[in-house]
Amino acid sequence: MTYKECYQYGREILQKAEVPEADLDARLLLEYVCNTSRNDLLVHGDKEVESALWEQYKMLIAKRESRIPLQHITGVQEFCGLTFAVNEHVLIPRQDTEILVEQALKRMAPGMKVLDMCTGSGCILISLLSLCQGVSGVGADISDKALKVARENGVSILSIQDGTDKDAKLTWVQSDLFENIEGSFDVIVSNPPYIKTAVIEELMPEVKVFEPMGALDGMEDGLFFYRKIVEKSISYLNKNGWLLFEIGHDQGEEVSTLMADAGYEDIKVVKDYAGFDRVVLGRLG
Repeated sequence: MTYKECYQYGREILQKAEVPEADLDARLLLEYVCNTSRNDLLVHGDKEVESALWEQYKMLIAKRESRIPLQHITGVQEFCGLTFAVNEHVLIPRQDTEILVEQALKRMAPGMKVLDMCTGSGCILISLLSLCQGVSGVGADISDKALKVARENGVSILSIQDGTDKDAKLTWVQSDLFENIEGSFDVIVSNPPYIKTAVIEELMPEVKVFEPMGALDGMEDGLFFYRKIVEKSISYLNKNGWLLFEIGHDQGEEVSTLMADAGYEDIKVVKDYAGFDRVVLGRLG
């Protein structure tokens, strides 16, 4: 089989299975197996692929055909220019969440301390520490399996072991929201579960079957964790500290109201690249 023939095979299989972005995923899996780049398909499409690699490619295409997420097959996802390890125990980092990172960075400075509530893979907190030197952080999650992934990402991306390196301090805490959190913070960020329970069944199989339910389910109205975090956050934020949330596209007004009622000021809703509400932030007066 040539490189181009392998790609055509993968593309046809994934298209028949109605996999989203079938062409892209077929190419990315081929590049993953053959350790090649996009240029190889254009320039070296007639090159023969070793039989062992062809067999491996067919196996991975079959996994994607069954709707296992691409990132679970390759084990990684790019986020904020960094490569994060992911598995079935954490949400796959998404580009929209980079808006939350961007907004937090605008309100951070060296010497500040950040709490990432519901940290999952650690992508938000690790990105913040990578992009703003001299900041310390705590990543909290109820799942010990998620925290294992976060710790591994902290080591591989920030070269942090046993909690510290020369530029930043990073601590992981297993906690049911604020239950085991100590100290105070200048910034609290969170991408909590926010999908309404009744809506989860409508999601793509890649999400509802393969991503952790505990990181998706925001209970009946999708606002359960926002209420809890807003209520408790005022006891953990320093004066003029910032609270920033990722939200669902239709939750901007409701989360803003929760924050205003708790005493937050300068509340702002920020849209994502597609023009949908994506981040709500406010300052504790």
